[in-house]
Amino acid sequence: MLLFASIILIACGLIHSYLGERYILIRLFKRDNIPYLFGSDEFTKGTLRFCWHITSVAWFGFAILLANKSHTNGFVLYVISAVFFLSSLFSAYFTKGKHLSWIAFFIVSIIVYFSANTL
Repeated sequence: MLLFASIILIACGLIHSYLGERYILIRLFKRDNIPYLFGSDEFTKGTLRFCWHITSVAWFGFAILLANKSHTNGFVLYVISAVFFLSSLFSAYFTKGKHLSWIAFFIVSIIVYFSANTL
């Protein structure tokens, strides 16, 4: 089951990076009112792009931890479950349920929680 949760997180990361770059970041960066930091808007754009994609990198890291359960104890699994449960709540609340990530995060949270209970 943890492998299934890993696959969900990898899919979320790939979809997040691709769709975010294609439909949000590129369109955002075409605007002429992005704040200038350190003399231009390049630093702002780089920071926004970094922050967007580092989320996907974090999900890939969680996926690796879950896929390699020999190095993952019950405490770590409970923490991961809590992280994705809170992520699902935040996603559902702040987007009024429109951003479907809350479903994926909730599924990951439940899978990881019950996997931790079986250790």
